[in-house]
Amino acid sequence: MTSAEKTNEAWQRELGQRLQLHRLNQNLSQTELADLTGVARKTITSVENGHGATLLTLIALLRGLHLLGHLDNFIPAPGPSPIQLVKLAGKQRRRATGRRKHAAGALAEDPPKPWTWGPNA
Repeated sequence: MTSAEKTNEAWQRELGQRLQLHRLNQNLSQTELADLTGVARKTITSVENGHGATLLTLIALLRGLHLLGHLDNFIPAPGPSPIQLVKLAGKQRRRATGRRKHAAGALAEDPPKPWTWGPNA
């Protein structure tokens, strides 16, 4: 059965079983996990048996089992969409602007020119 074909209840049971296996592999009792996470032992039993849990309970259990880092694989952070990438492509710098001139039109190292009257200035 593929992931898409599983019912929500089937996923709930499987996630509970997976959490139980991780707990057992770490040689933790339900009571010890309850002490680590602040989640009641009865709630842990319920989750492991495939009954509902809140998102906060799931996060607490994952943290207690040192599995919280796997949430990035579970729901990866979205990157920019292809449309956003195209829009941003025109905004990328393509060349350096060079040295900036001061308001008088001279580079910072050039001494100022004396003022003269007329069109040859």
